[in-house]
Amino acid sequence: MTLNPTDQPMPDEGETTDAAAVAAETAAAEGIAAPEAAIEDATGQLPLEAADDARDDTEGEAEGADVTEGGSAGDAEAASEDESAQRRGESTEERLARLEEEGDIAADFLEELLDIADLDGDIDIDVEGDRASVEIRGADQLARMNGSKGELLDALQELARLAVQTRTGSRSRLMLDIGGFRAEHKSSLEVLAEEAVAQAKEGGAPVPLRPMNPFERKVVHDVAKREGLRSESDGDGKDRHVVIYPTD
Repeated sequence: MTLNPTDQPMPDEGETTDAAAVAAETAAAEGIAAPEAAIEDATGQLPLEAADDARDDTEGEAEGADVTEGGSAGDAEAASEDESAQRRGESTEERLARLEEEGDIAADFLEELLDIADLDGDIDIDVEGDRASVEIRGADQLARMNGSKGELLDALQELARLAVQTRTGSRSRLMLDIGGFRAEHKSSLEVLAEEAVAQAKEGGAPVPLRPMNPFERKVVHDVAKREGLRSESDGDGKDRHVVIYPTD
């Protein structure tokens, strides 16, 4: 049995389509080669398949790679290793300055997007671990456009990362949130993962979950690891999902 969270009402299709068009126009104005998949994802037509497949989230490892359309997981992993090697000698102050710069660049891009779309919202910038963190607060209309699965959020995050890469020349692992969506969504995913863990322990058989994006899979992997169980990602593209295994 595949576990699924409770579905919620989706926003009006015209709203998400308009937001996607604005995001595309803003990216073009900034000289950002936005992947077609990222824009289509905001309309609900396609997931970010290329970026999804590029992340190595097996057995609870953090996603260390993102690629744009046409890239491969191998290319992404190699690029990630190169960037990690370049940053091994980076001091704490240098790392913090780099991540703060990423947040500032992303915030500037998102502020321009909100202005063009005539949408309200305040932008908060922070650093969490080894990632810049940007949140759009007070954006009720944007939050409605985001829907129950966060398709618009994923697309905007990809565009914000590309804005950073365009300015700095380095790939970014920046995390974007809209009105606390990720935090709330993470809590519901943890409950779902805990139910799957309990089912695997009681039934003694692998438990597959529904297809998820990299952020969602990482949350599930973390819960499984915390509970002492093994988890692996299986499937490709939009069908990629986590399977939780009972102890041997």
